[in-house]
Amino acid sequence: MLLSQDAYRKIDRELAKFPADQKQSAVMAALAIAQDEQGWLSAEVIRDVAAYLDMPAIAVQEVATFYTMYNLKPVGKYKLTICTNLPCQLTHGDRAAQYLKQKLGIGFNETTPDGRFTLKEGECMGACGDSPVVLVNNKRMCSFMSNEKIDALIEELSK
Repeated sequence: MLLSQDAYRKIDRELAKFPADQKQSAVMAALAIAQDEQGWLSAEVIRDVAAYLDMPAIAVQEVATFYTMYNLKPVGKYKLTICTNLPCQLTHGDRAAQYLKQKLGIGFNETTPDGRFTLKEGECMGACGDSPVVLVNNKRMCSFMSNEKIDALIEELSK
């Protein structure tokens, strides 16, 4: 077992939401719980989650690789995901992405040398009217991200 007992208890709570013969329905929640604890999803953690859910490891791997919220390699303390889909592009999401790259000195899927920030390109976050949108660690959505707001966010997270 690679995760803490607390993590398995959380997964058990998710499992209780589904019929016993449909454990795989909790796979996304189980991966999120594992990632919250480990910081990313190694092949070993994916296999562990698969075994716990009685699923083939490849099926869990398919879920983990499909969704951008899962980290398949270590990331910085703060993962910043910016939406670059067309509706966001039309409302300056591309400019915000370029500014973030320049501000951090990294490209997409890269981490700053100090390990503080990882920049990811995201798919639709369901907030097209709030573009440009930046998601911090899959949990905090920041809307209408002008250069000034990006500067303030980076300053806040750098403290």
